[in-house]
Amino acid sequence: RLVYIFSYNLFQFCGHTWILANTIARFFTFGQDALADTFYSVGFVMSLCQLLSILEIFHIADGIEKARLLPRFIQVIEKNILLIMVIMFEEIQSKPVVCVQFFLWNILDLLRYPHELLCVMERPSVAMLWSRYSLWIPLYILSVVIEGVIIYEALPYLEPSAPHLPSLLLLYLPLLAVGKERKQSN
Repeated sequence: RLVYIFSYNLFQFCGHTWILANTIARFFTFGQDALADTFYSVGFVMSLCQLLSILEIFHIADGIEKARLLPRFIQVIEKNILLIMVIMFEEIQSKPVVCVQFFLWNILDLLRYPHELLCVMERPSVAMLWSRYSLWIPLYILSVVIEGVIIYEALPYLEPSAPHLPSLLLLYLPLLAVGKERKQSN
């Protein structure tokens, strides 16, 4: 179990590090033009990391990881739904807001997975713990706002293909703003 959870956290850390490094390098190389094709350059790895994050629900249920199940479930499913149902629309993929969301998600995950790795090795760092929970608050709030912007920008594209989906997403927006359960999962 220890090897498995260490490997999982290491994989997530490496995946999110690669995504963030790629996003930043592309921005410094191509400037504003990099914003439009972020999804094309890192979308596969981002999708893989988010898909594998579903395992975290099983980690908690099996007792491998100590966390509350419902908040983590909401966080994992929400990110995957946003990634699959909204960002997968080709019209949304090239919007700069997707680049910003990927950037924020990866920063949040890079605050989390190194801390998890250190805890698995039984070498928790006070500085890492402080930065994880202090920096997380403003980044989380900004991430929720960006998620709302992505959903709002996706509404015109969703209506022709799934007429009821825009209504469901509009109902979901207030849940993003509240975010009480998700806040406790990290």
